[in-house]
Parts: sequence; structure tokens; C-alpha cells
Amino acid sequence: MVPTWRHGRERLYVCGPDGENVAWYDRESSRVNLIAEDRRDAVLEALQPFLAGPVTVGPPPAPTPVELARLSLHPDDDLAPNRPGEALLVELERDPRPGHRLRPDPRRRALTAEQTAGEALDRLEEAGSHTLHSVPLPGGDRLHHLLIGPGGLFAVHALYARRQRVRVADPMVTVGRREALPLLRRLRAEADRATYALTAEVHPVLALVGPPADVRLTLPPRGVRVLQDGELAALGRQGGVLKPADVEALHAMARDRRTWERV
Repeated sequence: MVPTWRHGRERLYVCGPDGENVAWYDRESSRVNLIAEDRRDAVLEALQPFLAGPVTVGPPPAPTPVELARLSLHPDDDLAPNRPGEALLVELERDPRPGHRLRPDPRRRALTAEQTAGEALDRLEEAGSHTLHSVPLPGGDRLHHLLIGPGGLFAVHALYARRQRVRVADPMVTVGRREALPLLRRLRAEADRATYALTAEVHPVLALVGPPADVRLTLPPRGVRVLQDGELAALGRQGGVLKPADVEALHAMARDRRTWERV
């Protein structure tokens, strides 16, 4: 018996003596899916202590259109395997640049920010969400993270701000003594491009990774949420915007690299 979480749903897999899956029990739907019909009695006997009330027993359901689209997606076009900070990892591998004690490579800090935020977002899968990382956009731009869940769609930009003072005066963002940049304008533009690609509203989020020493907002930024990395879990606690089927359909569309070629 192997308990797992898949797409936010709890499943209990039943394995044969050779370790091969012969059935799984989906608690939410109260259904036992049999891969090997000849082992029905043995499977039900093994699952008996875990069954709550009546259950439906039968072969696995036919693949949905979303599942068929995923199966037909070429591996080179599938963005789902991207790791947090995938683009930076590739860039650093190709051009590592020797480090300097007083002037560390800023790409390393940016990578830390993306990995920290990405790991926090990946943990939301148990709540029925999916996160894509390093989503490429035409022109060399990219979304650091795209969260798709019951609470909607969020384009999350990770910014390294450890022990730094952060000042947000829309559209400018200042970290420490660095030059102020119109980052919020860029985030809104990227979210608009994602909205166009997916035909569903995508909300921009600025994730401050650190934690920062201090954060000051002159005014609430227009249309952009500013969160610290420890607050990203709140995005997964929202609900009532997308149904599970909508989440899966949007994830299937977003993970296809070709979806982003026209934005």
C-alpha cells in the first residue's frame, strides 16, 4: 500500500508482490480503479481497512481531453519539468564567471530568490495548485513562476531582498542602495501577456525573498500584490475562482511552450 497525493487528491495505491501497481483507491471519489481485474478480490481485501462506506469498483476512467493533450505534448515543448530558476541554472552552467568576494555574481542571488519562491509555490500542489517555472516569453522575457490554482492565476516575480530595505513607490522598486527600477510596470505587462496567452486573468505578484529588513509602500501598488516569501502560501489558501477541471485545463495549456509564442 502506497499513499500519495496527485493533483491535490489523495490516492492509495495497491501493489502486487513484484511491486507493480494493480489498483488505486481515490478517497475523494470513493472509487477503486482496477488495473488488473483478475485481482479484484485481493485488492478489496487489502483495502478493506481503509474504505469508508460504499465504493465504486471498476477499470480506470477513460483519459480526459486534458490528459490526452498532456500525453501528446512533445517533451521539448513541455514546461512542467522546469525547475525553479531553470533559466538561470542553464545560464550559470554555460557562463559561470569567476566569483568575487566583494562583488558576488548577482545571478546567484537572483537564483536563490527564484528557488526559494519556487519551492514555496511547489508545496501548494497538495491544495490543488500547479506551478510552472521559468516560462519563456518572446523577446527574451520570462515569468519566474506561474501559479494556477483554485484561487486563480498568479505571475510571481521573485526579488532577492535579504536584510535589505525595500521601498515601493509605484511603479518604482528600490532594494537597498541599488538604483530604483520600474519593476511593477514590468510585472503588470508580463501578467497582461500571460492573460492574453491563456485567455484568463493573471494577477502579478512581487515576492520579496530574504526576508527583507524593512518594506515600505508609499501607496498600495496598482494591481500588484507585494508579499514576502513566507506569505506565498496564502495564494494557495484562496478559492472559489477556478474549479478543479479549469485548473487542469489551464495548466495543460500553460505547460505547452507553443502557447507563449504568440504573446
